[in-house]
Formats: sequence, structure tokens, C-alpha cells
Amino acid sequence: MARTFMTCTPAEAWRIFREHFSPQVSSHQVPVSDALDCILAEEVLAPEDLPPFPRSMMDGFAVLARDTAGASPEQPIRLILVGEVPMGRAAELKLKPGECALVHTGGMIPSGSDAVVMIEHTRQPSPQAVEVLHPVIPGEHIIQPGEDVRRGQIVFHAGHQLRPQDLGGLLALGITQVTVARPPRVGILSQGDEVVPPEQTPGPGQVRDVNSYTLAALTRRAGGHPILLGIAPDRVETLIAMARHGWKTCDLLVISAGSSVSYRDMTAEVINALGRPGVLVHGISIRPGKPTILAVCDGKPVFGLPGNPVSAMVIFELFVSRVIREMMGAPIPFRRTVQARLAKDVPSVSGREDYAQVRLEQRDEEWWAVPIPVKTMLIYSLIHADGFIHVPAESTGLAAGEWVTVFMH
Repeated sequence: MARTFMTCTPAEAWRIFREHFSPQVSSHQVPVSDALDCILAEEVLAPEDLPPFPRSMMDGFAVLARDTAGASPEQPIRLILVGEVPMGRAAELKLKPGECALVHTGGMIPSGSDAVVMIEHTRQPSPQAVEVLHPVIPGEHIIQPGEDVRRGQIVFHAGHQLRPQDLGGLLALGITQVTVARPPRVGILSQGDEVVPPEQTPGPGQVRDVNSYTLAALTRRAGGHPILLGIAPDRVETLIAMARHGWKTCDLLVISAGSSVSYRDMTAEVINALGRPGVLVHGISIRPGKPTILAVCDGKPVFGLPGNPVSAMVIFELFVSRVIREMMGAPIPFRRTVQARLAKDVPSVSGREDYAQVRLEQRDEEWWAVPIPVKTMLIYSLIHADGFIHVPAESTGLAAGEWVTVFMH
């Protein structure tokens, strides 16, 4: 059922939306070698101990630690060298008290030994003898079986985003396939008779399509798969047809422009034609992005974003990116922050959340956040910004000189 244009807080808007949308994670298997940045759909258990055998952490001599007690350069302790453990081979030697064996970094430790003396802390007066110059304690310079990972241990939880080092850890355990969340297909539809493709020279009163491509990039950053649906003219029948195609073929639909209340803004009408319950929120007490639409149509999330580039990007990051992550079972990604002093006052209105763009300047070893005057139709106001600051709804503004948290772009 359509809602009239009536603003609510961002928290209330999110609550209303989540009452009608329950994300479901779709998964598939991929080779670990292709899984960088993928989101795990299942927890991963270690199928074996890692390492599976005791390994030396360095080149040296495997010893029984108590044989080295009291060793020093002035009073070295002499041990009998009984052999070498070749790399990539099982240690067939078994040491007795007073004996040692040459081992290499990563190689297996022979039974009977419980420590490794660094080769730099030894002398070899003859091929059959080694002098130990520094004592070692049991376990020194040895990685024990399972010390890295124990068999049956949870290696990664569902929702974890795989990093380069994670791929190496999986392969070290012999795991070559993982079940990951399938990236949701995000349909992006621009609207407006004045909007033309970027490769086209705009005529009088026309502008190039910016939002399709910036929102597609934000989709990829969130982990989704963007699908550009084109530019719809300001004709309700055509817009409905294009929106319905996107709604049918994608997992999430974003319509850019046409969410305000001017006579030709038809997004709410179009969204309500896609399915029930339709528009849930039309208007959020936020700047920029007040005329935002949140909707669910027969189980699929649909968003109507303002056409102004700054507003569209801010709202996408606040709402759409979050939904994309939820559809993969993933947490909201960490955003780098910087503490800085505010260079100028940032006025606001009580009851409205503001997101003010700032650039960072370093002055006398302190970071200062310089507010950028933002007109929401100016894409370069975002380009010149290093990040943004949040002005909470209960505030009437932030004063120059106070410390703020800058959320980096």
C-alpha cells in the first residue's frame, strides 16, 4: 500500500523496511583460488592438524633441551651429531641423550628431541660433533602439531570475507573448494528525459548519466553484482515496463531519480505496481537524501533514490549497501575513521540527521576537517571530499574546534 510523503528517522525507516524484508542467502561453490573477497556461506572446519608434524622454525640442530643446560661460549656443551633430517622427508632418526641432528627451517623434528638450537649458537669442531654455545628450553624454535590449527576447529565463520591470507590458510589445510554467498544481482535504473548516456554529448537541458555508474561501483564495493538497466524516460508506462524487467531479473532494484514530490516524479507509483506491499517509506529526515523511498515488492527490496548524485551515493551507502551485505550474510564492512578538529561550524536542524562532506588538512601535527559546501547536484563536491561527518538528529549543529569522527570514503 502506498504511503504518502512523510518523513521518519533513518532508524525508524530501517525498522519499517526490515519488518517486511527477510534476506535469504543464496550460495554456490567456487575454487579457493577464485574466492578472493567472497563471503563464506558456511563455516569452515579444519579437516586436519596444522602443522601435521613437529617442525623446526629455523636452521639448526635438534636436541634434548636438558642436554644444553649451562651452555655458553666459554663453556660449550659438546653433542654427538648423528645425522641430518632432509627437507620433505620423514625424520627417521631417534635421538638419545647427548645426541643432535641437523634440521632445516620447516623440516620435521626427529623423535627424542624437544628443542632446536639456532645454527648461529653452535660451533662444529668436527663432522661428528657440535658445540652448543647457548642453552634452549623445551619447545624452543619448534612448532608443535596442531599449534597453528587443530583438527575440527572452526577456521572461519559464515559471513567472513576471504582475504589473500585466508586463501593460503585454506589451501594449507587441503581445502580447495568453499561454499560462498552468491552476489545479489542489483538492477540499477536511471530515470529522466534530461539524462543521456555518458558517451553522448548532452544537448540543451541534458546531463550525462552519472548515477548508474557510481551506484554500480558502490554495488561492487558492497559485494553485489550490478546490472545496468538503462535510462527510462519520464513516461509511466515505459518506466513501469523497464522497472518490471529489472525486478523480475534481479534480486534488488534501485531506481535513481523521481523520488521527490514534483508533478512528474512517478517512482512511488511505479514501485507500487511491482508488487505488495510496495512503498513502505517515502521520506527520511536526513540531509542529503530526504525524498528516499524504501519498498519491498513481493519479497524483493526496491529503492527509489534521489537523482542528485551526492544524495544518491549517500543514501546508497547508508541503506542499499547494508541490504546487499545482509543478502550475503555478511557484516557491514569496517570503514576507516580519522579523528579531527572541525575547521568551521556545521549548522543543522534538530530532528534531522546530516552527513556533511569534509576534506582533511594537517595543521601542527593535528588533522582538521574542513566542511565542503555541498550542492547535491555537484558530483565534484564528493570528489573533493576525503570523508564525511555525522551530525546526529538531536543536535542543532557542530561547532568549530570540536573533535569529530571523519568516516573515510
